[in-house]
Amino acid sequence: MNVIYPLAVPKGRRLCCEVCEAPAKRVCTACTVTYYCGPVHQRADWGSIHEKICQLLIPLRTAMPFYNSEEERQHGLQQLQQRQKHLIEFCYTVAQKYLFEGKHEDAVPAALHSLRFRMNVHGLNSVELVPAYLLLAEASLGLGRIVQAEEYLSQAQWTVLKSTDCSNATYSLLHRNLGLLYMAKENFEEARYHLANDVSEIWHKYLNDHYQVLSQARVQQIDLLGKQFVNDTGLDEAQEAEAIRILTSILSIREPTSDKAPRKTVLVLKTLAMLYYLMMDSLKAHEYAARALSLAQEHLSVEEQNVIQELLTLITTEEEQPITS
Repeated sequence: MNVIYPLAVPKGRRLCCEVCEAPAKRVCTACTVTYYCGPVHQRADWGSIHEKICQLLIPLRTAMPFYNSEEERQHGLQQLQQRQKHLIEFCYTVAQKYLFEGKHEDAVPAALHSLRFRMNVHGLNSVELVPAYLLLAEASLGLGRIVQAEEYLSQAQWTVLKSTDCSNATYSLLHRNLGLLYMAKENFEEARYHLANDVSEIWHKYLNDHYQVLSQARVQQIDLLGKQFVNDTGLDEAQEAEAIRILTSILSIREPTSDKAPRKTVLVLKTLAMLYYLMMDSLKAHEYAARALSLAQEHLSVEEQNVIQELLTLITTEEEQPITS
């Protein structure tokens, strides 16, 4: 049976199927608070997640008890919210595990639960909903349901666009799933674009963490190990070579259209500058930092320019006054 799973939305729990939200005809006799349109979806939900959370749903889907004071009522509400937050992460982890194992059908009900609990706790427009949308998109892609995956990803994109608080990890996952979507649609140019976004942001996060620590030590001419400064990217030679190959390949995709997405091109240039800086190759680091600053001065804010200027100044200082033991 080819079941289509619609986008999850807040719903009246009673008489709505837990999986597809169609009119419900069956009830779980174990918890009596979960409904299904028929035996197919009941079995699917049970095998995916319901068996694991059946009894946990009872206090969430029954009327709150009478409290003698406002303080007791607030405490009860806090407990209710904590239970929902626990279920958000638990259902998400279960769905993620299914995806790792290639069990895309099993992942869908668990991911839907995570999405609904996120809506209850964070509201309809929160960026906290995006990880669940991305899980559902990935599961849909694995099942060959391209239209369904596109709907989930559109919802995720829209939520991210409206948010001012989205982590690099979430951006990375969004681009990865968009890349997979366009690969499935055989739009390889768009797929390359989004997969490049994913990879470049991962490398930027990794190298920036190293750069922040080591640049401070170098400014003070202090080696944390009490030795002369050496190459310290945290990578071996093969990994460094692979990083350079990937990042320069991404740059070759980005630069011809840098006017359309200058921030993305600047990100790659800055990442390469940090990589070469950590590799103690000041000439290459200076080259990429200077190119990043030039592009930033044309398109980005003064604050963003200042970050790159600081990097370039540090590189230039080391070129003029090399650190010795």
